[in-house]
Amino acid sequence: MRLKSGVLALLGIAWATATALPGQTVPGPASNVVHYTTTINNVKYLFATADPVARLKSGDILDTNTLDCFGNVLRKTGDTLSMVKGDNPLAGPFYVEGAEPGDTLAVKILDLQVDGDTGVGAFAPGFGAINETNYTPMLHSPLPERIWYYHINHADNTAAFKALDSDFSVKIPMHPFFGCIGVAPAEGEARSSVVPAEFGGNMDSPEASVGNTVYFPVNVKGGLFYIGDGHAAMGDGEVAGTAIEVPLKARVQLSVIKGRTIAWPQFENDDAIMTVGAYRPLDDAVRIAFTELVHWIHKDYGLSELDAYELLSKVARIHLNEMVDPNYVVVASIEKKYLPARKK
Repeated sequence: MRLKSGVLALLGIAWATATALPGQTVPGPASNVVHYTTTINNVKYLFATADPVARLKSGDILDTNTLDCFGNVLRKTGDTLSMVKGDNPLAGPFYVEGAEPGDTLAVKILDLQVDGDTGVGAFAPGFGAINETNYTPMLHSPLPERIWYYHINHADNTAAFKALDSDFSVKIPMHPFFGCIGVAPAEGEARSSVVPAEFGGNMDSPEASVGNTVYFPVNVKGGLFYIGDGHAAMGDGEVAGTAIEVPLKARVQLSVIKGRTIAWPQFENDDAIMTVGAYRPLDDAVRIAFTELVHWIHKDYGLSELDAYELLSKVARIHLNEMVDPNYVVVASIEKKYLPARKK
């Protein structure tokens, strides 16, 4: 796998002591990479407490592959959704030593590569943002099942859309990311791999991509981390129910932050901090995301909550990730250039 710039240097980092203070990352051994191979026979379809498929120390790098949301079974014209065993097969869970409830699991996405030459898009009766669903029942007949195949061009990093009802085609730039990424839920819950919620899950967030770190609340010992549902590209809202669905090859670094407690997933990169809201109706998802962003700014950057609220009203951005899943997902963000220096 080709590594992004900076990853080779990261692999050479030597970690320090074995005990972390509150808010510090638990160190792990230098350059330790754990390899795992995902197949249709070892995937899961739930975010839940389950026997781990591998164990990592804090700071270890996970090198693995993931299947597409259809389990890699849709390959050619004539294939149907009835062939799919289950939605969003997941790699994992991966146990991270030292992770305990109340901690935060930091997942730094180091490298993502589309694993193959074909992507898939589809819609089916009962699913989609402007289709009849169980949540929005209507008397008219639902839209029929249809499947599109996208040729992946690795040389120019594009996927080709080809219309089914005409000879139109267009190239779409690829931006690989995880549709599903998360940890085991709290209170012993088992949640479908179709659901996004406080534990992460099927967030369909383009923010889950190379260069970003995702933070998750640790709800059970070891965290129990899952990934899957690779996307090559996706429009805001994922309105027809799928992105360009692809298998991925991935490298992520898993680190435990002791004593840092969060309620919802967060994203961060060099330029911005971002918070997730996942719920229905959509306005409650927005409220969750902004409330979490106010709390983060207050806690880590020292502004009062009311000052943070006012500042966000002037410079914040909001991204509608998807409005097709059982919960809708939005991400609220603020660029760090608008914030005070982070508290030590």
